[in-house]
Amino acid sequence: MQQALPDFTDAERWCVETALLERYGRKVEIEQADIELRLDPALPLLTVCPALYWKEGAAFFIAKLGDGRFRSQFFYSGREQYGTGREEYDNLAECVVTLLQLQADQDLLRQKKT
Repeated sequence: MQQALPDFTDAERWCVETALLERYGRKVEIEQADIELRLDPALPLLTVCPALYWKEGAAFFIAKLGDGRFRSQFFYSGREQYGTGREEYDNLAECVVTLLQLQADQDLLRQKKT
């Protein structure tokens, strides 16, 4: 039986909330969720991971893969999904800041196309 992964701690949640406050200049509502991810690309096994989710233009999630292990993604639709280019982070602040920076860059590219 699969052992449950640990939920986000108060300190980890604060880290994400602080980064969002700095980026948007206001409090952004964050939802706690569970998502299924393939932790090992070589195996078809899905693992339920705790995640923080918010929507601000795009939809975002940061999943906790274990103690000090995180993965993130943002998307505009099912066909337009983006990762950070890294499979995993061991620093949550780096994970969330990189995610927000890449999404801001992608927004600029999308605006130029219209």
